[in-house]
Amino acid sequence: MSMRSWLTSKDSKGSKGPDRPNRKTSSPILEKLAEQHMSGNLEDTLKALEDVMADEYDFVVRRFKVFGRFEAALIYYSSMNDQSMINHDLMRPLMKKPSDEEGMTMEAKLLPDLILNDTLYHSNVNVEGQLNLVVEGILCGNTALLVEGLEQAMLIRTCHIDKRAIDQPATEQVIRGPREGFIEILDTNIALVRYRLQTPELRVRSMVIGRRSKSRVAVCFIEGIANPELLEEVIRRLSVIDIDAVLDSGYLEQYIEDNHYSPFPQVQYTERPDKVAANLLEGRIAIFVNGSPLALIVPTVFNQFYQTVEDYTERFLLMSAIRVARFIALVFSLIFPSLYVSIISFNPELIPTEFAVAVAGGRAGVPWPAVVEVLIIEISMEVLREATIRLPQQVGGALSIVGVLVVGQAAVAAGFASPITVVIIALTTIGSFATPAYNAALALRLLRFPLIIMAGVFGLYGVMIGFILIANHLLSLKSFGVPYLSPLVPGSFQGLKDLVVRAPLSWMPERPSFMMSEDKTRVSKATMDEMKKPVHDVLDPSTIMAKQDDRRQGRKNEHSQQSADQGGQGQPDGPAPDQQAAQSDQPDTGANRQSGGGKET
Repeated sequence: MSMRSWLTSKDSKGSKGPDRPNRKTSSPILEKLAEQHMSGNLEDTLKALEDVMADEYDFVVRRFKVFGRFEAALIYYSSMNDQSMINHDLMRPLMKKPSDEEGMTMEAKLLPDLILNDTLYHSNVNVEGQLNLVVEGILCGNTALLVEGLEQAMLIRTCHIDKRAIDQPATEQVIRGPREGFIEILDTNIALVRYRLQTPELRVRSMVIGRRSKSRVAVCFIEGIANPELLEEVIRRLSVIDIDAVLDSGYLEQYIEDNHYSPFPQVQYTERPDKVAANLLEGRIAIFVNGSPLALIVPTVFNQFYQTVEDYTERFLLMSAIRVARFIALVFSLIFPSLYVSIISFNPELIPTEFAVAVAGGRAGVPWPAVVEVLIIEISMEVLREATIRLPQQVGGALSIVGVLVVGQAAVAAGFASPITVVIIALTTIGSFATPAYNAALALRLLRFPLIIMAGVFGLYGVMIGFILIANHLLSLKSFGVPYLSPLVPGSFQGLKDLVVRAPLSWMPERPSFMMSEDKTRVSKATMDEMKKPVHDVLDPSTIMAKQDDRRQGRKNEHSQQSADQGGQGQPDGPAPDQQAAQSDQPDTGANRQSGGGKET
C-alpha cells in the first residue's frame, strides 16, 4: 500500500473511532466548504482558499515548482509558523531535483509517495481532501502543500507559538515539593505528566470542542486503575458540549459538574503536575484544555480542598497536626462571625463577665446593632480583598496595608465599629486564607453572609439551622456519582486514615474505595511485610563497639595460636623456654655485648 493510500485509509478509519474528535457544527464559512472537495486544479483551490481568508495580513501563499517540474504552493500563517522550519525542512528538499530521477519522466500520481517517503524532512504529515479540513488545518498553525494535479493537500505540522517558561505555580506554592507548574501549551502539560508517570498504561484521549475556537481537549487516565464507566461518562459529558469557544478549562467545569447551583466546587483544578499524577494514581481523570494552565480533576470530594502536596511529602505526625489546624481554620472562617453576632445579640451570658463588660464598653459608641456592624465590616473586607487582587502587585501590597491599618484604626476611633468586631473579622479573614483551594474558600466566604443574617434574627438557633442546611446540602452533592463527603459518608475505614489526619503511608496500601478502581493495590504485600520487621541498627555505637571487641579478641587468639605453633616447632634445636627466660634476665655486661663477633672496647 502506498503512503498516500495508507494515510487516507487511516484518516477515514480514525474518524469513526472514539479517539477522533466528534466534529460538530462548524462556523458558517466552514459549513459552505464542508461538501467541497479538491479538484486537482491548483488555481481553483488557491482561489477558494483566498476567498475564505481574504484581507489577512499574515496569510502567505508561496508558489514554487516541486522538483522544478510541478506547480505547487505552500499556504500558512506567518504569525503562527516557524519560518526557519518551512525554509529548511519543506522548501529546500521540495525544490531540489532528486539525483536518481535526472533525465526521467515523472508521473503526477507518483508524487505523493515520493514526497512523503523520500523528500520531506518532517514526521507529522496528514493528508486531507476536503476544503474545510484544509482550512481548519491552516488555522491550527499547519502548513498546507498543494500540488497541481493532486486532489489532496498535505498538512505539515510547523506551528510555533511563543510560550512562557515553566515556573512555580503562583496559587499552589509549597516548601517541599516540585517547583514546576503547567503553562498554556497543551503538549507541554502532557509532557510534564508523562515525565512523572512513565508507564504505558497512561492514556490520553483528545477531542476538539468549540465551533470557532477549535480548542483541543485532552482526557488523561491510567488504564487498569481508572474505572471504565467513569471514563465513558466523562467523555460523554464533554462530547455533548457545543459552544462557540472554550477559552479556559473553567468553561468545561461549568458544563460537566453535577449540580450547577451549588456554591461548592465539584471539580478540582490545579496547576501542579505532581498533583495531577497523584490523582491519576488514585483512579481519577484529568482534563486539559489548550490555552489553559489549569487541569481539571474528576471526581472530587470535599476533603481534597483542605489537603496540600506537602501533606504527603513530609512526615505524617507533623502534617497531621497542620492539617487539623487547617481544617479548624476552615470551619472557623465559616461560623465565627455568626457565632459572635448570636452571642452578643442574644446570649451575652455565655461569655465571662469581664470580657462582656469590655465588649459592651467597646460597643458603647457604635450606632447600629451587631449584625449590621459585622455585615458592614465583612463587605468592606471583601471589597478590600478584591481590590488587592485586581490591582498591580506593587500597588496591591500597599493598598492592603493602608486598608487594614489606617482604615481599621480610623473606623474604631470614629465609632464606626467596635475593636472586637474588627478583631473577629480579621481572624475570620486569616482563617479563610488558610484554605488551600481558592474556589472552596470563596464558597465559604459566600455562605458567611446568610449565616450572619440568620444569627442576627434567630440567635444560636439560626446558626445551628444554617449549619444543618449546609451539612444537608453537602450530603446531597455528588461528583460523577461519588458522594461529596466520602469517605466520611458513606463511611470507609481505609479512607478515614486520610480524612482529618494523615496516617503513615504504610497504613494506606489500597486506593480509595469510593473510586471503584480496577487495581486497588497501591503498596505491595511484600513491602508491608518488610516494614513490619524490626529495624537493623547498622550504626548503633554499642553494636559497633561489640563487633570491634570481637574482632580484636579474635585477632589476639589467632596470634597466640600462631605463637604457640611456632614455639612447638622450634623446641628441639634451641634452648628451652625457661632457659631463654633465664638468659633474658641476666645482667647485660660488657662481655655479653658483642657486635660482629668481637667484644666492645
